[in-house]
Amino acid sequence: MRIPWNVVSWILVVLFYNGIFQTCNAQDYDSPGTTTPSAPPAEIDKCDGIFASYIFQGREKEYPFVKNVSAQAWSFQAMATVLNTGSQELKSWKLFIGFQHRELLVSVDGAVVVDGDDFPISVGKNGTTLAGYPMTDLKTAIDTAGDFTQMQAQVNIKGTQFGLTAKTIPMPKSLKLMNDGFKCPGATRKGGYMYVCCKKDPKFKLKVAKTKFFPRKYGDLHFTYDVLRAYENKYLAQVTIDNNHPLGRLDQWNLTWEWMRNEFILDMRGAYTHRKDPAECIYGPQGQYYQDFDFSTVMNCQKKPIISDLPPEMQNDDKVGKLPYCCKDGILLPKTMNETKSRAIFQVDVFKLPPDLNRTAIFPPQNWKIEGRLNPSYKCGAPQRVDPTEFPDPSGIDATTSAVASWQVNCNMTRPKPRQSKCCVSYSAYYADAAVPCSTCACGCDGERQCDANAPAMLLPSDALLVPFANRTAKALALARIKHRAIPKKLPCPDNCGVSINWHIDSDYKSGWTARMTLFNWDEMAFADWFSAFQLKKAFPGFEKSYSFNGTKLTGIDSTVFMQGLPGLNYLVGEVNGTHPDRDPRVPGKQQSVISFTKKGTRGMNVAQGDGFPTRVYFNGEECALPKELPKRSGGHRLSGVALIPSAVIVALSFLLLTVGLN
Repeated sequence: MRIPWNVVSWILVVLFYNGIFQTCNAQDYDSPGTTTPSAPPAEIDKCDGIFASYIFQGREKEYPFVKNVSAQAWSFQAMATVLNTGSQELKSWKLFIGFQHRELLVSVDGAVVVDGDDFPISVGKNGTTLAGYPMTDLKTAIDTAGDFTQMQAQVNIKGTQFGLTAKTIPMPKSLKLMNDGFKCPGATRKGGYMYVCCKKDPKFKLKVAKTKFFPRKYGDLHFTYDVLRAYENKYLAQVTIDNNHPLGRLDQWNLTWEWMRNEFILDMRGAYTHRKDPAECIYGPQGQYYQDFDFSTVMNCQKKPIISDLPPEMQNDDKVGKLPYCCKDGILLPKTMNETKSRAIFQVDVFKLPPDLNRTAIFPPQNWKIEGRLNPSYKCGAPQRVDPTEFPDPSGIDATTSAVASWQVNCNMTRPKPRQSKCCVSYSAYYADAAVPCSTCACGCDGERQCDANAPAMLLPSDALLVPFANRTAKALALARIKHRAIPKKLPCPDNCGVSINWHIDSDYKSGWTARMTLFNWDEMAFADWFSAFQLKKAFPGFEKSYSFNGTKLTGIDSTVFMQGLPGLNYLVGEVNGTHPDRDPRVPGKQQSVISFTKKGTRGMNVAQGDGFPTRVYFNGEECALPKELPKRSGGHRLSGVALIPSAVIVALSFLLLTVGLN
């Protein structure tokens, strides 16, 4: 039976396709043209897989009212539905909605935004992925006797969008399931209704794992949330952080997550929260329920706590320390450098509130994010339930103990967006009279008015790379005048990077070539156990040796050489004052090494034309911004036509001219 519905004053939405109806109290948006087709569509009966839909429920013009249609804001409401119409349970569902009208999500009920920040979240350029919460898994009609409360998840969406006329129905560009092993055709749109049937991909080979819950996956970095002890109103959890990427790294890491059910942290071991304020508990739902509780001893009451590692001196503290892999001041190194320092562990004592007052009502925090001082950015997914982690028996006997429940959060490194890097690279060469500095605003420009944020960086004499940007202007202008280069009226802005790396072509001969790599630390804080890496495509097979750094070829990463300081040279100091601070520029921390290459096995290689310059450079895991041009040969290094004339011919011509002159 097909049941029509439209958006007039109330929106009647079919919530359960088995004949049970509910009314959705949507706002009367008085928006013309929002009539939607009959629901549910007949295609739902033909869908043997996962049926996903998006219903636009209406919108209303919001202040400020402007004449420019593209700048006018509209509040909107919508509902996304994911229904399991197949024969297999769907674990940890994820739905992508291709928003395209500069949408800002204000609230999402029934799911969490993957990789989302605090509301409002901007999703209107690339769309967004929603992950199920609290209902993460969708069972089948076979296993539930058609119980839609277990088969279906519904997500109520509220937000703001821009740039459409009143008669337009703003719909997403696409709608698809993001779980592995599913193929989704293009979504079908009918007015304000959009749906798609995603089916199992017959070519997808699922690794058969004998697990009760979701099989474990290992991203570049992952968290394991193990519940070690569970009580009626609280539980003890252990959080393990593992760094799996050979270039992944975190210094002084800060971890945040979001409690979704009013939990609060009583105590921690192996880590601490940045804020200890009981007021949020006393005046919140926690204080209303635990009326006789002493909240002065509570570690943290924030919905989104900020958690950091303890310093090494607290490792053996009886109260907060004595955990393996804890207390390293937030350092997570790659396993290729130090396997012990690639893991961190801390424990957290969590109190719960109604209606979760039983041992099995445990919900892990959502929206995990972690960041370091000058390190790569990580994108984390939603927690996924996995089989309980097994631990060696603490008594030392040959036995294992299991966690009460376990969840896993996988994170992957992301490449920095333009002007959002944290380090940059400059190029120079023996054959060029000028160095190519880091790009303008390579690491961002905030409110720069005295300089041009869009102008290309001015070429510099090589010695100018040794001083801070503020001391380079005179050298850059002098070089431009000598070389008769154009000088912009408004000079370009600095790169604003805390670390820069200079790649210098030192020599180029028939059988090989050399480069010199110099690290500059423009920050006052030093970097202990630093590392760098560079990617060379054509020249990579010819890498021979790094003389002052420990250089090795990485396996598993294409054409990449890993560099770290030799013992005793792995400490990159910070920037300090010059000898005479009143007149000398500040001096950056600096380390450098010559790197040798052979041309054997690298046929057709041209060092100066680009083959000798890296295509990617990393510092402590962060990908650095590269210049947009290469050093150019100066006039003194060009081979003139006279230089190509054989010496015997030159001698003969000279003798002839001399004879004519004498006659």
